[in-house]
This record gives sequence, C-alpha cells and structure tokens, in this order.
Amino acid sequence: MDTAILPSTFLLTLLLSVGLFFFIRASTKDRTEIAQLVSEQDEAALMSQLKEYFRSRSYRVAAVDREQNQVTFEGFVKPSWFLAIFLTLLAATGIVCLSLVVSMLFPSFSTLVLAMVLLSPLSGLFYWKKSGRLEKVSLKVETTQSEQTFSSKITVVAHRDELSELQRTLQLKPGK
Repeated sequence: MDTAILPSTFLLTLLLSVGLFFFIRASTKDRTEIAQLVSEQDEAALMSQLKEYFRSRSYRVAAVDREQNQVTFEGFVKPSWFLAIFLTLLAATGIVCLSLVVSMLFPSFSTLVLAMVLLSPLSGLFYWKKSGRLEKVSLKVETTQSEQTFSSKITVVAHRDELSELQRTLQLKPGK
C-alpha cells in the first residue's frame, strides 16, 4: 500500500471519530423552545384540553400563576432504549474503524487498540444517564379578539418534540 494512503485514511477516520463523539454528546442536549400557538376555542375549554393532554403524557401540574394565567407542568422523560443501543452500535463501529487503521499504522498495538471496542457501551450509558431527566412545560394562555371571533393564544416553553406533538394532537395553528 502506498505510504500516503495510510496517514490520510487515519486522518479522515480520526475526523469521523471526532464527529461521532460530538454526535453522541449532542444526543442529550436540551432542546427547549418557545412557541406561540393559536386555537379557535375559548380559554376555559382550551385549558381543560391542555390539562388532559399533559396528564395523558404523564405530566403533572407543578405551579399555577393565576395573575399571569400561566401553568407549569413537570414530567419525567424516559430515555429511549432504541437510541441507547443505536449509539452503542455507532460507537462500536467507529472504534472498530479507528482500530483497524491504527493497527495498520502500528501493528504492535493491534490487539490493544481493537480491545477499545469494549468501551463502546459507555456511549449508551452516557446517553441513558443524561437523557432521563425532569422536563418542564410552561403554558401561558391569553384570549385575543379579532373583528368577529375570539381565539386563544398560547405561549408554550417546552422541548421541541413536545411542541410538535402538542400542536399535532390539539390541532393548534402557529401564532404570529
């Protein structure tokens, strides 16, 4: 094999390993967003629908601020078995690729470097420990009046997946 091929392959594999490291680290990143949603329902009916929605998703009411018409829900978000296993397999694949290139460059370290694959379950464990956490969802409901109709504007602070599921389930429209 040409002498320039191995170092360049090592460099590319090392760069891919760095990307894999940051991908695994980003799997636990907090993705809280603020969204404004609009409903045609009145405030009382909408609040009971929102309470029922969050109760069905295993959230509980943590705080109520009647002055600002704001409710905070709390719920424990369980980590995904699929994602933990997927991240472990990705880490194992990445470590095997890096080990093969290193063993070609330094044949005396081949057994030691290949044994690093045993570290791949640490990525799944890292995800499992960091992603299982208490999530908070904050809702603020306001009644708005246009020319002939009343509508409710909801300001929601929550995880982006929770926001999209809430919008889909209750058929809420994005606000302005």
